[in-house]
Amino acid sequence: MTKTIYRAASSLNGFLADGEGSMDWLFAVDQPEPYHQGHFLDGITVLVQGSKTYEWMLEAEGVLERPGRWREFYGNRPAFVFTNRDLPRPDGADVRFVCGEPGAVYPQLVEAAGDKDIWLMGGGDLAGQFFDANLLDEVQVAIAPVTLDAGAPLLPRFIQSDRLNLRSAEQLAQFAHLTYEVTRWQPNPA
Repeated sequence: MTKTIYRAASSLNGFLADGEGSMDWLFAVDQPEPYHQGHFLDGITVLVQGSKTYEWMLEAEGVLERPGRWREFYGNRPAFVFTNRDLPRPDGADVRFVCGEPGAVYPQLVEAAGDKDIWLMGGGDLAGQFFDANLLDEVQVAIAPVTLDAGAPLLPRFIQSDRLNLRSAEQLAQFAHLTYEVTRWQPNPA
């Protein structure tokens, strides 16, 4: 069964980006071996991003100037970008712009995923919308040894501990990598 996995890196105090939208702090930390990311991607067929995450990727990695970079990172996986704006698309990349609630788009994601999983890359509010819609199965967070005084929160929702079950905790270079299984709520029978 296809899972929706929110996987992101965070500061120790729960921010994805600083108050200026920068993630430079993240790349100042010793990074895990590429094996871990490659191993994770082996189980992923579909990418999901919010517009800020998508725009950051385009700019930070110079993907519009060097479109081949997209495939270096993500291969031929389709990326669904939630946005209400017209955004550029790298040449040769399977980027699909969608808008609306996650529940309305979810059937397209599952169909595109086939028998593999969906990587919800961010941002935090989009992950929260998937949680609110009862469509989030797993949260993986790599916590960096840095604190920020402001920024974009990892998951701006109140989620009680009965909904998150710790499956693993491991050290990856200077990161603490935590994996939580999300317990979906069961609808009341009519």
